[in-house]
Amino acid sequence: MEQAELRALQAPLKDRYRNDPDAAIATVRAQATFADPGITATVEGWGGRPVRTGLHPSTGGDGSDACSADLLLQALVGCAGVTLRSVATAMGLEIRSAEIRAEGVFDARGTLGISRDVPVGVLDVVVTAVVDTDADDAALARLASGTERFCVVAQSLAETPEFVVVRAAR
Repeated sequence: MEQAELRALQAPLKDRYRNDPDAAIATVRAQATFADPGITATVEGWGGRPVRTGLHPSTGGDGSDACSADLLLQALVGCAGVTLRSVATAMGLEIRSAEIRAEGVFDARGTLGISRDVPVGVLDVVVTAVVDTDADDAALARLASGTERFCVVAQSLAETPEFVVVRAAR
């Protein structure tokens, strides 16, 4: 998609949202069930393909199920890739190809409750985009900054979600 096409596509949306901010609110959802035995949750994946998640091997899993931390990073690179491409298009930068990867660490002692001093979660996450482009370093810095600023998943990681547990109706 070219810069002019993206602007033409988004211009009516931006106008609408400026005039009616409530129209910009989009609800997103995900759902999982205990469809399978063991310490697993089956997530309704995109396109109706279920993804079974389970314990990471460092917390007692056998490695046969998807690790939720890996899924988190996959969502992050998916969002970062789309955002980077949008920002590059808006900037008029040609990106011939790209590889986006995310890497972080987690200390199993936190999630296993061994030590309250050890944080629970994926830490030190770095998203790296290796791009084939003729853009100069200043443009790449603006591209990185814009991608971070507008990446929904990255920005969502800054806020802890609320957890609610309720009894099912019988």
